[in-house]
Amino acid sequence: MVLKTGAGVLADRRRLPTAVRAVLGYYADTGVFDAGSLSLKSEIDDRTESMVDDVTDRIEDALEDEFGRPVEFSYDTKLILPAQLTLGYVYRNARQQAPGDPVIDTIADGVPTVDETALEKGPAQDLAPREMVVRAEQMTRLSIEALIDGDMRDAINDDEFEDFEVDFDVSEADRRRVAEVAQSALQSHLDGLLEDMPPVVENAYQWAVDYSEAHQDRDDYFRELMTAAEDGDADALTDIREAYKFAEYDEEPATLTETEKELPYSKTQYARVGVLYDGMLDLYRLAGLDIDDEFAKAIVLAIIGAQVWLDDVDDYEDDRAEGQLTPVTAEYLLAPDDEAAYRRVVDVTEQYLDLAKSYATAADSPLTGVAVEYIYRSGDPDVLPGKPE
Repeated sequence: MVLKTGAGVLADRRRLPTAVRAVLGYYADTGVFDAGSLSLKSEIDDRTESMVDDVTDRIEDALEDEFGRPVEFSYDTKLILPAQLTLGYVYRNARQQAPGDPVIDTIADGVPTVDETALEKGPAQDLAPREMVVRAEQMTRLSIEALIDGDMRDAINDDEFEDFEVDFDVSEADRRRVAEVAQSALQSHLDGLLEDMPPVVENAYQWAVDYSEAHQDRDDYFRELMTAAEDGDADALTDIREAYKFAEYDEEPATLTETEKELPYSKTQYARVGVLYDGMLDLYRLAGLDIDDEFAKAIVLAIIGAQVWLDDVDDYEDDRAEGQLTPVTAEYLLAPDDEAAYRRVVDVTEQYLDLAKSYATAADSPLTGVAVEYIYRSGDPDVLPGKPE
């Protein structure tokens, strides 16, 4: 108890690195400290960085063809964290089943393959630990490409090109050109990967994309509600509460239960970002990997919490000015004053992240629990108006 209390005190010291504070905070909250998971994180980061480098290399080749000169390209995205955590989850389970196996202890190089007949059998398989890590590698590679591709598509649709970085000066027109060439190169390779897999894999991927795009198709409607609410329309406020904050699911989520479905903004934020990670986890399951329901819920809830706590909080001023409805801008419309809105944003975030952390612990995934803690300690709600004195 003394150690946990001391860890909690240290976790609140902002001068310490956020990663250290996250480890200490998770231990203080749960009593779980797993040194092996921290070591595994470094390995997973290196492995997935290699996968991202492969994506970058293909894009740079396409940009060189387009611009007639060598190009250094980078794309800033945080969306691959769930894929990293899932790979770490499978590796940890495999190592626990076969401790000391040198094949499992060293993450494999190259692109592993998965037998199509195995994929067609579905998740109910008894895989050897070595086969588990091989399949997890392939699904992680596929997931990373799919997540980056989806993020690039959204950025292009929103005319946001600042994350598409190259090592030469480009005009505004060329910024779009860089983005479209990069996304096209990635999509072409991703389509090839999917074509080489059984239809059930592509169907699972397409289901998640279609579900998310159906939500995006309602963006204009939500913008209209926000504009009307800003003008004092009481009916618009009611519609925001009923159709956005407490919207009912018209299609059941693959992972979430009644507990999660009743959270504020559950349906809209599941459709916005959560479903993409549900779809990602389905890919692992289709490869025969045992993905625990608690782990899946931890991932989906964590990514929704991160979207609100990191992106929507930071973008509040811009979103409010541009008429973009998010859980944060919604609360500043629905609450009686700024201080109440501030408290509600913090409360909504903590509901998601606290549940995510509890599910990570139940799934015996300390790496995921620490990641959830890191998300929470990386947020800066003080940029919002109405901070209580």
